[in-house]
Amino acid sequence: MVKELTSGNPSKLILSYSVPLLIGNIFQQLYSMVDTIIVGKSIGVDALAAVGATGGLSFLVIGFATGLTSGFAVIAAQKFGAKDMDGLRHSVGISIILSVFTTIVLTALSLLASKPLLKLMNTPDNIIGDSQKFINIIFMGMACTMFYNMIACILRAIGDSKTPLYFLIVASILNVILDLVFILVFHMGVEGAAWATVISQGVAGALCLIYAMKKYSILKLTKKDFKYDSKFAWKHWKLGLPMALQFSVTAIGVLVLQSSLNLFGSDKIAAYTAASKVEQLLTQPAGTFGITMANYAGQNLGAGRIDRVKEGVKKCSMITLIFAVAASIILLLFGRPLTSLFVDGNKIAVFESAQTYLTVIAIFLPVLNMLFVYRNVLQGIGRSFMPFMAGVFELIARTICAFTLPTMIGFTGICLAGPIAWFRQQYH
Repeated sequence: MVKELTSGNPSKLILSYSVPLLIGNIFQQLYSMVDTIIVGKSIGVDALAAVGATGGLSFLVIGFATGLTSGFAVIAAQKFGAKDMDGLRHSVGISIILSVFTTIVLTALSLLASKPLLKLMNTPDNIIGDSQKFINIIFMGMACTMFYNMIACILRAIGDSKTPLYFLIVASILNVILDLVFILVFHMGVEGAAWATVISQGVAGALCLIYAMKKYSILKLTKKDFKYDSKFAWKHWKLGLPMALQFSVTAIGVLVLQSSLNLFGSDKIAAYTAASKVEQLLTQPAGTFGITMANYAGQNLGAGRIDRVKEGVKKCSMITLIFAVAASIILLLFGRPLTSLFVDGNKIAVFESAQTYLTVIAIFLPVLNMLFVYRNVLQGIGRSFMPFMAGVFELIARTICAFTLPTMIGFTGICLAGPIAWFRQQYH
C-alpha cells in the first residue's frame, strides 16, 4: 500500500517502512549467497574465486544502474510528497525512457570491456576463463536488473516497501531452484549460477510491474506521461548521475583493491569472497536504513517539512548504531561457522584469512552504518554532489591503500582498505 512519510512519529515510520525493505534485501543477499555456496561447495575453491574475482566489475556496472534508478526515483518521491500526481506519472515515464537508453549503452560497453578489465585486474590464469563466462552472463542480463530496480524504486518512492519484498522472496526461491538445477543437474558450472541470478531478477521485475499497474491508479501511465521534456529529464539526470557515479567511483576503488588481492592467489580470493558475503548479509540493515532515509527525506522535502528530515536523521542514526554493534558482535563470535557455509572444512588457510577480514570489518562497522544514513539523506533532498565527492575520496583512499598496505602487512592491508576509505568519507 501507499505510505506517506510526511506525518507521524519518525522512528515508527522509519522502522515500519524499513522492516519489509530489510527482509527483501536479506532475501536478495541470500540468493546471492546461495550462488556462492553452491559454487564453492559443489564446484570448488577455484570456481568460488572465479565468481569472487568478478565482484568489483559487477559492482561497477550494476551499481551504476542501481544508483541511477535510485536517483530517478527521488523526483518521484518529491512529487508524491507534494501530492503532484501528474508530476509523479511524468517522472515515471521519463525514468523509463532514460533507463531503457542507459541499459542499451551499459550492456554494450560492459560486454566489450569485461575481458580487458579482468586482465587489467591481474585475474589469475586458472580462473579468468570462468570469471569471464560468469560476468558476461550477468551483463547480458542487465535489462532484468535495471527493470527490477526501476520498478522497485518507484514503488518505494510512493511508500510501498512491501511489494518489492514479496516478489523478491519469490525470486529468491526461484534462484535457489535454478541454481540446483543448472549446477547440480545440468552441470553448467559458474554459468548456471549466473543464469539463475539473471532469470530470477527478470521474474521479480515482471511481477512488480504487473502488480503496480493493477494496484496503483496513480501509476497508470498514458501517452502524455512519456512526452520527453529535456528540462525535466535533466532534473532526473542531475540526481541519478551523481548517485550512479558515486557507486561507480566506489566500485573503481574496489577494482583497484581486487587487482591487489588477485596477486595473493586463489585461496585468498576465495577467503575474501566468502567473508565479503557474510559481511554483506550483516550490513543489510545499514543499506536498508539508507534507502529508507532517501525516500523519507525526499517525501518530506516535497512537503516542505525540513524539520522532520532533521528529526528523522537523529532517530535513524541511533537505530542504525544499535544494529551496527549487534552485527559486529556476530562477526566476531560467529565468523568462522558462517564462512564454513562457503568453503570445505579442510581449507584452514582460507578460514584464517576470512576471519582476519571479518575481525577488521567488525571493528569499523559503526562508521559504515552512519555513512549510509547521511549519504542517503543528502541524496534524498537533492544534494547529491557531496556524496559523489565522498565517493571520490573513497576511491583515492582505496587506491593508496591497495598500492601500499599489502606490501607492508600483506593480506591484512587488503582488509583495512575499506575501513580506511569509510573514515575518509566520514571526514569529508
